[in-house]
Amino acid sequence: MRSFDFKQVDVFSHSALQGNPLAVVFGADSLNDERMAAFATWTNLSETTFILEPQDPRADYRVRIFTTLHELPFAGHPTLGTCHAWLEAGGVPQGDEIIQECGVGLVRIRRQGNELAFLAPPLLRTGPVEADVMARVQRGLGITGEDITRAQWVDNGAGWLAVLLKDRQQVLDLQPDHAQMLGLAVGVIAPWHPRRDGDEAQFEVRAFISGDGMPEDPATGSLNAGVAQWLFAEGLAPASYTVSQGVTMGRAGKIRVDRVGDEIWVGGSVVTCIDGQLRL
Repeated sequence: MRSFDFKQVDVFSHSALQGNPLAVVFGADSLNDERMAAFATWTNLSETTFILEPQDPRADYRVRIFTTLHELPFAGHPTLGTCHAWLEAGGVPQGDEIIQECGVGLVRIRRQGNELAFLAPPLLRTGPVEADVMARVQRGLGITGEDITRAQWVDNGAGWLAVLLKDRQQVLDLQPDHAQMLGLAVGVIAPWHPRRDGDEAQFEVRAFISGDGMPEDPATGSLNAGVAQWLFAEGLAPASYTVSQGVTMGRAGKIRVDRVGDEIWVGGSVVTCIDGQLRL
């Protein structure tokens, strides 16, 4: 049994317990795949990350990302949470930006005041959602085709597809039947109406990963990165906007999206909740 430095952080929130938790294990080069997967299952969090020495000399660190069921090549809140933990532990980047190495390659991260933001990776899959898949989604969400304004694959490594509804309340009222959507990662988004909903955010999002240990994610960077590319391409979002997520779970996640030229940056705050030692 060995000791590892460990942090548990809360991502996409200014306050602890309001965002998306993440477990971070430092110096994990000696852990094998089975041990990493077993610990990620044990934490019962949506993701657990392991920081290793980079293999690419351009990277500041390498990260492996595990859900309770499998490893992911990329995920948003683990990217920001791991970067926050690495910086807080004394990590010093080679340049102005932090370069993270992960399954999809190198991911750029930058500091924006007290927040961090990652550069949205390119979509691995895009285009219309197949009719049979959409039928499963509609059954799972308990909605009809008339409720859906648009739908598209927005997969940047986590398998997401997204559906756009007309009204924020429709998103909040969803009571999904996860058995109908097993094996799918489904994001649902709708605009806020300023007069009724306020101006704290411009979109409401929910993220469903049916069959996973956490069937709903409270604040999701990868989904929002994929959705942003879709919304901007369709002219459905301003150059900068804020997403609200996690409301129905008692959370208050806030994800910031900014388009700068051809780049899309997805960011938010991270706070540390647990700092200590792990024995594995």
